[in-house]
Amino acid sequence: MTVAIVIPARYASQRLPGKPLIEIAGRSLLRRVWDIARAVTGTAGVWIATDDERIAAHAKGFGAETVMTKPELATGTDRVRAALASMPKPPTSVINLQGDAVLTPPWVVQALVDAFAADHAAGVLTAAVRLSPAGVAEMEALKAKSPSSGTLVTIDLAGRALYFSKSMIPFRRDAAAPMHRHIGIYGYRADVLERLASLPPSPLERAEGLEQLRALENGIPIRVVLVDYRGRTHGSIDTSEDLDFVTAVIAREGELVP
Repeated sequence: MTVAIVIPARYASQRLPGKPLIEIAGRSLLRRVWDIARAVTGTAGVWIATDDERIAAHAKGFGAETVMTKPELATGTDRVRAALASMPKPPTSVINLQGDAVLTPPWVVQALVDAFAADHAAGVLTAAVRLSPAGVAEMEALKAKSPSSGTLVTIDLAGRALYFSKSMIPFRRDAAAPMHRHIGIYGYRADVLERLASLPPSPLERAEGLEQLRALENGIPIRVVLVDYRGRTHGSIDTSEDLDFVTAVIAREGELVP
C-alpha cells in the first residue's frame, strides 16, 4: 500500500484571489502547507495540484512536485482525483490536505497516514477533536455569531462517522456526552475516491453544504481518527481577517515546522 499527500491549490479564490501565494512571516501559504506535509513520514511523496501556472512556478521554486489540473474542477476533492489520474504510478491511497490549512499540525496528518497503514481496507478517513467543556462553550459562541462556521461530527462505537453538521450535534441532555469538532482533512483509498467523484451531489450534502455527506448518504463509511492539537490553535484561511488571525497565532505559538 502507498499513501501520497496531495495539496489542491487554485488561484481564483473568490474572497482572496491568489491566496496560495500570500505570505505570512516570510513564507507563502502554499509553502507552509507543503512544509507541514513534508514533515510527515511513511508517504510516497507530496504533490501540489493546481490550475494556474503562477502557483506551479512558485511551487517548483521551492522544490515541490506539481500536477496541472483543469480550472473548471468544482472542488479540491475533484482536483485531487484529477491529480491521481495523471500520475504515472498513482498511489493506492491519498491524503487531501487543503492549501490553506496552515495551522494543521504535521502529527494530525501523520495520524491519517498511520491509520491507512494500520487498516488497508479503510475507504475514507477524516479527523476530529473531542471538545473540552471550554471548547464546547467556544463553539457555541462561534455559532451564535456565525452559524455556518465550524463543523461537528457524531461518531459510532466503532469509530465511524454517523453524521456531520453545521449545527451543534449531538443535542446533549447529558452534559457529559462527547462532542467532536470535525477537522477538514481527508484520506481516500483511490478506488473509493473514484466512486465518490462519480456520484451526484446528495440531498443532505446540498442542505448542509458538506461534501462528505455524499459518502454517508451512499453507504460509504467514513472512519474518524481522533487527534490532539497539543495546545495548538485550529484554523484555516478564507478571508483577510483569517490572515490576521493566523499571523497572530504563529507569532504567539511559534512555527509548526521551522
